[in-house]
Amino acid sequence: MTGEAITLSKQLPRDGVLADYQPPAGVFDEMVAPDGALRSPWEQFIGGVNRSGAEALGQRSEQVKRLLRESGVTYNAAGAPLGPDRPWELDPLPLLFDQQAWQPLADGLLQRATLLNLILADIYGPQRLIREGVLPPAVVFNHPGYLLPCHGIRPPNDAFMSLYAAHLARQPNGEWLVLTDRTQGPSGTGYTLENRLAVSRTLRSDFESLHIQRLAPFFLALQERLLSLAPPQRENPRVVLLSPGVRSPTFFEDGYMARYLGYTLVEGGDLTVRGTTVYLKTLGGLLPVDVILRRIPDETCDPLELEPGSTYGTAGLMQALRDREVVVANAVGSGFLEAPALAAFLPAACRLLLGEDLRCQSVPTYWCGEPESLKYVEANLHQLIVRHAFVRRAGQPIVVAELTHDQRLQLIEQIRRRPEYYVAQKPVERSTAPVWNGRNIAAWRVELRTFAVAGSDGFQMMPGGLARVFESSQSIGESMASGQSSKDVWILSDAPVAPVTLLKQSTKLVELRRSPVDVPSRVADNLFWLGRNAERAEAMVRHLRSCIVRLTNDLEPSGVTEMYELVAALSDDTPALPVPGQADDDEVIDALRQEVILWLFDEGHPHSLTLTLDALRNQAAQMRDRLSVDGWRIANQLNFRALFPWEPQPKRLGDLLLLLNQVLTLLAALSGLGTESMTKGLGWRFLDMGRRIERSLQTLRLFRRTLVGTVSDPIPLLEAVLEICDSSMTYRYRYRSTLQLAPVLDLLLIDESNPRAVGYQLNALSEHVALLPRMAGHLGRSAEQETMLAAQAAVRLTDVEALGEEDRLGHRNRLESLLEQLEGQLRRLSVEITHHYLAHTGPPQQLRSIAAGRLDASRTKGGQTT
Repeated sequence: MTGEAITLSKQLPRDGVLADYQPPAGVFDEMVAPDGALRSPWEQFIGGVNRSGAEALGQRSEQVKRLLRESGVTYNAAGAPLGPDRPWELDPLPLLFDQQAWQPLADGLLQRATLLNLILADIYGPQRLIREGVLPPAVVFNHPGYLLPCHGIRPPNDAFMSLYAAHLARQPNGEWLVLTDRTQGPSGTGYTLENRLAVSRTLRSDFESLHIQRLAPFFLALQERLLSLAPPQRENPRVVLLSPGVRSPTFFEDGYMARYLGYTLVEGGDLTVRGTTVYLKTLGGLLPVDVILRRIPDETCDPLELEPGSTYGTAGLMQALRDREVVVANAVGSGFLEAPALAAFLPAACRLLLGEDLRCQSVPTYWCGEPESLKYVEANLHQLIVRHAFVRRAGQPIVVAELTHDQRLQLIEQIRRRPEYYVAQKPVERSTAPVWNGRNIAAWRVELRTFAVAGSDGFQMMPGGLARVFESSQSIGESMASGQSSKDVWILSDAPVAPVTLLKQSTKLVELRRSPVDVPSRVADNLFWLGRNAERAEAMVRHLRSCIVRLTNDLEPSGVTEMYELVAALSDDTPALPVPGQADDDEVIDALRQEVILWLFDEGHPHSLTLTLDALRNQAAQMRDRLSVDGWRIANQLNFRALFPWEPQPKRLGDLLLLLNQVLTLLAALSGLGTESMTKGLGWRFLDMGRRIERSLQTLRLFRRTLVGTVSDPIPLLEAVLEICDSSMTYRYRYRSTLQLAPVLDLLLIDESNPRAVGYQLNALSEHVALLPRMAGHLGRSAEQETMLAAQAAVRLTDVEALGEEDRLGHRNRLESLLEQLEGQLRRLSVEITHHYLAHTGPPQQLRSIAAGRLDASRTKGGQTT
């Protein structure tokens, strides 16, 4: 399928950034015909790009990178050349098609999607393809992706596939070939949308003048499709997006699509099956789920009937599907269609099921389980690529031309032993497209991923797609993990295109709701630890800044001891540092400076600021769909490696003050959004409880490490404590006198009007725990309330003056005892919250509609203890 009824006219400019543009000989180029003429969709666009010059194109490229970086677009691929969490790469130049060239390809793909859906309905139903000899039984029953538990499960209207993706390449003759079909949980739609947003913003005038077709109608059709799958009699169906979790290569896309479509992002542990109903486990109880848009593999969907060790799915899901209490899109078992061996039989299947010839062909494929195909493969092996017949990613494809003679003989023998498990395919010479390489525009190899969504009248194509480009034809792989770049795909329209939005006007009355009940326990857990890590990072930044300010001043010898105490207070344990009086003052100060550097940057240090900010961003990433755009942008900027411009460390310690002030500003902005922009529901309560607990613990630890013992001059330490607790101004206006211990303790420990005081945090926590969900029928105070009452009583009944009393060794035992008591109670509260709320069990009838919840297991986050 060529789609090549294209008018050629203008010649390619041979100056400016296009001066060195030269496609390889014998290769189809998407922009330039063999005679040097521009293909019609490029005539208006590329001339303006060339006239703007290299500087403007470089600025656009940087703007695209900045937009993607601010949005936190990543592809978390294990083994990727640039690391497991690398930025998404996007070329500022789109790939252009006019409607005349696009429509034949779209028609062929729509036919192919229809055919694949019919194949699923057949192999999991009457199996006519097998009975009539179109599909060999070995292709079906040797395929690990053919799931016997799925046989006989028929989704509504035989809607096995709701979303389809095809991976394509264009041959030198202009014909498009399908390299692979993606039918389980096709990825790429979110990246396509993000690409469109970034490129259209940098090329706004071109986007409008060329009448580029919008992507929003495709996503509207996807929303309508999923709602139509819901079981009947469901007035407001609940749709969730089931993700493998934060370790998935496309987790960014999962969160992005959940937020864009308005669905709850869930993981397998967020769902449970009771009877034959699938429920979402939330703090407000168990809520029934009607439709699951899945991004997990077939075999992981149900550990009871499919893969026993899977943690991605939900036990009992298959039975719920049989009873039609829930619908999964795409249907479990649809991964069968991704087998390379199936490509050899699609033309015959199309003639049988549709009565038509297949319009969009696959790469020429030969299944070695057929004697004739095996003979062909053996005779032409040196011209072919060999791969597993059923598992698409079972190792790298074998390029036979790169093998030695002995290796080829071994491969033939290996195929002959189990021929049904091998296919051979002809290599495809991919087309080229213009790419900005940082210096000029060059011709790089290109592949195209397109998408189709099912509807009541058949499938509908996305008017665009996701293009992938790579400089070398030998290096292009099946996923962005291969270190490639991407391109936006523009489909030109003959007339202006009206804007489209996913926000629809409806005449149907919507039930008013003010209390969010769909906060999954996992999300509450992440919010709780987001609050704790944000507060932990802020306390660390303030403490390190205080240390650096003093270390960069000219210290008098009498201040070294106090400086040592302040740096040592960063740790709960006594650090291995030279002690003042036992070592030279210069040696002590140098050691203290190195200790501060370690606390800032050492990734081997379990509590360094770098790792604390990593934990904060990780918590934010896990609930990307719950954060506002501004909240995510702020959290994403809290990357100490990106903020830190020096390698391996700054020449002057004072250079770090600006960096710490920047981090503190971002943390304050994140805290402000949480306070002023979040609705005060259950999610906000867990975020705020995490902050209050951590702020109290950090203050108590600082007191214990600096004020329990005595030093010769307490004034510098008291001044530092007030500075770290952001209360210097309050103390100065309140007392206007020399620093003393009792007023400092009263201000930072007892005073319930000071937002930085421990007493203030205890009051806020007491209010929160009183409003947490309770088990139906539970009378009296909860364990959390009892803990908070005891902590509040301990603070309110404290004699502040007595806390400063010293024993004969200069130790403040009463202060130490109170601090230990409060720390113990706060840690107990954290454990009780985790134990009672941050996971969910129990049948729904035990729970109130909103004021209900319980948890049966406590846990830590990333090695952090509660």
